[in-house]
Amino acid sequence: MLKDKFGRDINYLRLAVVDRCNLRCTYCMPENGLSWIKQKELMTDEEMIRICSVFTELGINKIRITGGEPFVRKNCINLIEQLSQLQGLDDLSITTNGLLTQEYIPRLKSFGVKSVNLSLDTLDPDRFFSITRRKSFDKVMNTLDSLIQHQIKVKINAVVMEDHNIDDIIPLVSLTRELPIDVRFIEEMPFNGTNAEVSLKWNYTRILDHIKTYFPGIEKIKDPKSSTSYNYKIPGYAGDIGIIAAYTRSFCGDCNRIRITPAGELRTCLYSNNGINLKDLLRKGKTDQELKDIIINSIQHKPKDGWEAEKSNIASSLIHQSMATIGG
Repeated sequence: MLKDKFGRDINYLRLAVVDRCNLRCTYCMPENGLSWIKQKELMTDEEMIRICSVFTELGINKIRITGGEPFVRKNCINLIEQLSQLQGLDDLSITTNGLLTQEYIPRLKSFGVKSVNLSLDTLDPDRFFSITRRKSFDKVMNTLDSLIQHQIKVKINAVVMEDHNIDDIIPLVSLTRELPIDVRFIEEMPFNGTNAEVSLKWNYTRILDHIKTYFPGIEKIKDPKSSTSYNYKIPGYAGDIGIIAAYTRSFCGDCNRIRITPAGELRTCLYSNNGINLKDLLRKGKTDQELKDIIINSIQHKPKDGWEAEKSNIASSLIHQSMATIGG
């Protein structure tokens, strides 16, 4: 098992397979998109499989496929199938916006994908267009219905934004009355690809207080080990509620996660702006053992928390990185 210098077991890899996305969410990127990574700089399928196999041999047993939007990548479904066959991998999951996902759900089920995080910040079609700059609300809802029908665990991820979707918090909570899903509210983060600052008015505490106003009987439930969310349940409801303190970063102490960017860079913390590029090392002919040694050394330099990582960044910029570039 991989361990960092704080004794934390590192067993969870978030693999971003592409930086491109078919939405333009205001909290993630500018309306005109980003300066996309050149094709030759992206990892090939073969490189991703090899890098992930090195990680599973080191004890990584959970991989989440992210982007950008994963299914924008050509033949992503075939890559997912190959990843599902890695020895030592117990948990393969996906984060998606749902626009291109529905047709692949039966295959995902057959590969053993048991959990999908679905980005959905509003249940109102007009607000969906305002936030995402695309008219694709129905596609996302159809994907949600299909995932439930195929008995794949669904976690809805909703970023809470002042003046955008506050009116959606209670309707999203209400989804858990009948549906066996988790709805998770996420503090807005500064990974928007612009110089716009985020509002911290709606932090974890305020989101929870707002929900309690409408559901005073909501109860705290046990948080799984290394959970990023504080979890709750309304008695008698089929699903659960989670709140992720992504900006205030109060969950960092038990972090078990690392991530690979679409360009192959190993990031040991979301808030770090630099890391070791494993793809480049692989292309230079490094052996699997050499890669393992480099990974182990990098894990030993994993920061204590997001605040420490942010302070040690090599260079600051007026432009925040986009989550699509880092890997959502």
